[in-house]
This record gives sequence, C-alpha cells and structure tokens, in this order.
Amino acid sequence: MLSVAEALDFLLQSARPVTETETLATIDADGRILAHAQTSQLNVPPADNTQMDGYAVRAADCVSGEANLRISQRIPAGYVGQPLQPGTAARIFTGAMIPEGADAVVMQEVCEASKALDGDYVTVRHVPQIGEWIRRAGEDIRASSEILQAGQRLRAQELGLAASVGLASLPVVRKLRVAMFFTGDELAMPGEELKPGAIYNSNRFTLRGLLQKLGCELTDYGIVPDTLAATRDTLRRAAQDHDLIITSGGVSVGEEDHIKPAVEAEGHINMWQIAVKPGKPLAFGEVNRQLGDTAFFIGLPGNPVSSFVTFLLFVRPFILRLQGVQDITPPSYAMRADFNWPKADRRNEFLRAKINAAGGLDLFPNQSSGVLTSTVWGDGLIDNPAGKPIAQGDIVRFLSFSDLMA
Repeated sequence: MLSVAEALDFLLQSARPVTETETLATIDADGRILAHAQTSQLNVPPADNTQMDGYAVRAADCVSGEANLRISQRIPAGYVGQPLQPGTAARIFTGAMIPEGADAVVMQEVCEASKALDGDYVTVRHVPQIGEWIRRAGEDIRASSEILQAGQRLRAQELGLAASVGLASLPVVRKLRVAMFFTGDELAMPGEELKPGAIYNSNRFTLRGLLQKLGCELTDYGIVPDTLAATRDTLRRAAQDHDLIITSGGVSVGEEDHIKPAVEAEGHINMWQIAVKPGKPLAFGEVNRQLGDTAFFIGLPGNPVSSFVTFLLFVRPFILRLQGVQDITPPSYAMRADFNWPKADRRNEFLRAKINAAGGLDLFPNQSSGVLTSTVWGDGLIDNPAGKPIAQGDIVRFLSFSDLMA
C-alpha cells in the first residue's frame, strides 16, 4: 500500500490541467480559477491623496505649533484643487488629491477653524512631518506590476483588487466537468421507503456539496444497479463528456464490488489501496473515450466518513491541480491533544477532533468510518502518523475543515 504522501504525489503527478479558457466579467468571476497572470496599467492610488479629513498644508508653515493659516480652498474627494500658496491651508476630505505645493495633512481634531472679515482661517496646533497622513501614488500598486497570479482561485478580495485597477473582465479556466455515480443495491434516497437492509445514500449529498463548492460542472448519474454490466455502461457514458469520474462504493474486493473490474475493462487502474484510516480502498485510474484519450477516474470507499475524508485528502487537491491551481496544500496547525489515544494503527490515521474552549483538541469518542456525526461535530482532522499513540498534552498536526473545504 502507498503512504498518504506517496499516493497524493502520484495523483498530482498524473494530473493533466485543463487548458481551455473563457473570459468572464470580473463581477461574475467569483470562485473561478484565473487562467493568466494579470498586471496593473496604473498606479494605485493614482495620485497622492489624504488618509484623513483635515487640512493640507506646507509643513514649513506649521513649525510654531500654533500656526494661523487662511483657508484658500475646499477639496472633496473626486476634485482637483488649485496649487497651495505659502501661508495658506486647504480644507481636504478623505481620499481627495493633495494639491500641488502641500506636503502634509493635519487631521481636523488638532485644528480649529474660525471666520474673519477677510475670510476663513484655521489654527493648526500641531507640527506636522512632511508626508504625514498622505497616501503616496502607487503606494499600494505600481503600474506594470503583477497583481494576480495564474492559478489563483478568485475570491471577493481578488475581484476587488482586479476592479481597483480597472480590469472589467478576467480570463478563467473553464469549469472542470465531473461525473459521479453510486453503486450498491442497498442504497435508497431520502423520501423513499427504507426497506429492510437498505440505507440512505448520504454520500451523494456530501460529495455533491463538496464538488459544487469547488466550482465543478457536475453530472450526477445517481445510483447505478450493482452489476458489472451497468457499471461499465455508466463509465463509458460518463467518460465521453467529462474530465473526471467519481464513484462511491464497490471498490473493495468482494464479489459484489464491481468498480475495480469495470474500470479495468473500460480502461485501467493506476493506483489502488492507501495506508490511510479511514479510507484504505481508494482507486485511481483512467477510463477510455471513443476518441482515444481518457477521463480520469477516482473510486471512493462507500463508508460515509471514509468517502468524506478521502475526498478532502486526495480528490480535492487533485481537482485543484486539474483546474490549474498551484497552491493546493492546506495549512496545518500544531495543537495540544487534550485526550489519550493509546491504540496506534499501522496506517496513517485521520481522527475527527474539535477545538475546545482551552485551545486544545477533544476527540470524538467514536472514530468508526460509518459515524458521519463525527464530521458535523468536529472542526477538523488530526493527522496522526502510522504507529503513533497520542498522550494527553502531546502536540499534534491539525487540519481544519474550513481550510480543507475552502
């Protein structure tokens, strides 16, 4: 059996990223993968501007600590002021351009405005430094600099950054086309009568949600009859129009487990069985298409926690790599175990855990691969190496669900 690291490396080395792209309006590109790096054609901010409401002054006019200056103009944001004459100040508002001649801004809280017969004045009770409260042109972004890298998943902040330099549209990788289906005559759908020996197909809902969160274009073939012929037929149909086929169940070695022989008949298995708990029976291969190329195939275990965990550990990074994402490693955190786990397994374990009020980790009491409640209760997974018991107070490696499902 391959280790977790070896299996993941094999998957990522096998990935053929999608190359087709499309152009979307920036406002509609949330969640998509940027196809090409983007540069700014302008400085941000485009000109020196004020960070505060206050008065634009010449610092040399305010060295006394109580300078009385005539207010020569008023500059709201979006307007261009006149050059500032010596001995005067400009009333200025946050975001407004600094007028020529001014070299500092004094915030209004240390100033006092007054009126006289010959006009308005301000007393500046502060000795400003040159550049005080001024945002310099290009302080955030310099013209011709790269602002977004190819392979980035576009979030709200990336879209805002693109808009800030005037990018009305962005090139994105086309959506990954994923087919999924489920095997097992014992499976029923919620709303149907649950006959003796049957179980509801929770994996269909879990995997569908995870795939949609990754921005995939999904075709759901539902529950396929538990026969070799039906499995092969669905694989053939799914391979024609999809980049990746995902199944759940039927990847073990029992007489009723048809996924592995079906894939071998319609293509080939490249990897099978990983030294991971939960989730040992995970299959990776390719299914032939009529045109001579192949669609990728990943067969997940049928147990709900095994399916969920192996998706996060293996399918998610593989999908991200197919989408062209380069940074696929989720952050991990060194955290204190507030429990004992004396039964070390020969496989790399991923234990469902929750962050407690003291900043340590509590363990869900039942770590069975069928206990889906552990994934709802927990905040993430403890990555526990093979053969390693855990004692209370030990520092463990923690992977957060919020990062694994981002």
